[in-house]
Amino acid sequence: MHIPESLQDLADSEAVQFLKRPKTITRIFAGVFSLVVFSSLLTDGHQNNTESSRLHCVLNSNSTACGFAVGAGLLAFLTCLAFLALDTHESRIGSSRFKTAFQLLDFILAVLWTGIWFVGFCFLAHQWQHSPPEGLLLGSSSAKAAITFTFFSVLVWAFQAYLALRDLRNDAPVPYKRSLDEGGVALTTLSPPSAAGPVNTPPAGPNSLNYASSALSPYLATPKAPRLAMMPDN
Repeated sequence: MHIPESLQDLADSEAVQFLKRPKTITRIFAGVFSLVVFSSLLTDGHQNNTESSRLHCVLNSNSTACGFAVGAGLLAFLTCLAFLALDTHESRIGSSRFKTAFQLLDFILAVLWTGIWFVGFCFLAHQWQHSPPEGLLLGSSSAKAAITFTFFSVLVWAFQAYLALRDLRNDAPVPYKRSLDEGGVALTTLSPPSAAGPVNTPPAGPNSLNYASSALSPYLATPKAPRLAMMPDN
């Protein structure tokens, strides 16, 4: 393990450069926001009211709303961890097809999570609007925090989708080439011969065909047989 000798070496290290990337910062924020949504409703999402000891969801006593927020937060947090681990090996990917597939998957998941968090924000805000917070002993602050960070998650994942789309566009596709060593046909660009340069003609042989010989008339190319002439009698 290389230990940096100065602050400049530490700033130029691969770990610091990786953490300074906009994509890495966005993933960290998305993971933190998902963790807040997950932990808020998991710990204080179910409370009893002043009239009963039965536990109810703080969001309009709708257990689906709490379950959705907990499940989405946990899955989004795991998604951020998985892609952070894959980002550390992105520079080592040699195959252009695999790298393009990884960037395309990143873009699709970012768009998907943007839609999920948008729907979740509308759903949680609607349930909180119809819930009586004065009847709860605890949990109102946790519900507000979950709704707030759900809205922030929409913005973060939308920006993550933009970064993934930008990386997908910036990586130019590698032209498809096949060499003779791979058993294919070499695709080259044929340029017309220059007027000043010499024209390279293929060597003539019994089995060689060129354009000039094929363009000749068959009557000129085929030799004529000798004609028989009548000799006069002496």
